[in-house]
Amino acid sequence: MNDQVKQAPAPHAVARLRATCLAEDGQRPRLDRGEPRKPRCDRCRLAPTHCACALRPRVPTHAGVCLLMAPFEALKPSNTGWLVADVVPDTHAFAWSRTRVDPALTALLDDPRWQPFVVFPGEFAAPGRVVADLPVRAPGDARRPLFILLDGTWAEARKAFRKSPYLDRFPVLGLDPAALSRYRLRSAWHEHHLCTAEIAALCLALAGDVGAARTLEAWLDVFSQRYLCARQSVPADGSDDAHRRLAGLCAAAQDAGG
Repeated sequence: MNDQVKQAPAPHAVARLRATCLAEDGQRPRLDRGEPRKPRCDRCRLAPTHCACALRPRVPTHAGVCLLMAPFEALKPSNTGWLVADVVPDTHAFAWSRTRVDPALTALLDDPRWQPFVVFPGEFAAPGRVVADLPVRAPGDARRPLFILLDGTWAEARKAFRKSPYLDRFPVLGLDPAALSRYRLRSAWHEHHLCTAEIAALCLALAGDVGAARTLEAWLDVFSQRYLCARQSVPADGSDDAHRRLAGLCAAAQDAGG
């Protein structure tokens, strides 16, 4: 049998959105510090010396994720919505706009195979919309949960929540995370503010996709470690706790899948 050349995976939803932003927006801001712009891997966004493509996990999930991304968010090397799309096959990504709704987003939200939930702090929604857990499905209801995450800064996410009337018909999943954020690549207004990948992991766990949730957390840790090492010009330690944990989870998922 002839050796087959391993094909690179097709670009996921966030990668496609990034490509669209690069093609359409000639006035995008600079998102890297220093001169000249540092080269990055097109698939993992890390410096080539710290590329993590060979480590990327992919875990089948019952739940799906819909990312509504603030302007330029898909272009930021530190964006963690990209990591969600790395792990969760059914990830959809759209650029948020106050004045225009992508017809593909409307079609997704109307798809009878999905039950959308807007993931946002319940204190900002009408009490009647807020749920703290996924409701028990009625007999015959085969819809899968679709978690809508507003991906951007806290100010951008609040604006999108207030100015997206097409989301008003969906329940708001108000998470109350017990753990503090471990994300180290951007500063948060408050230590309890989680990054997009951490929120997605909590949602996956609620939906019963516990293995995928743990894998996404481990992938975030590995990505963060390599990102910071590249920034500090030190080699990545592929044998540290984060890398060993990710490798163990990937091996367990492979064994479970046969």
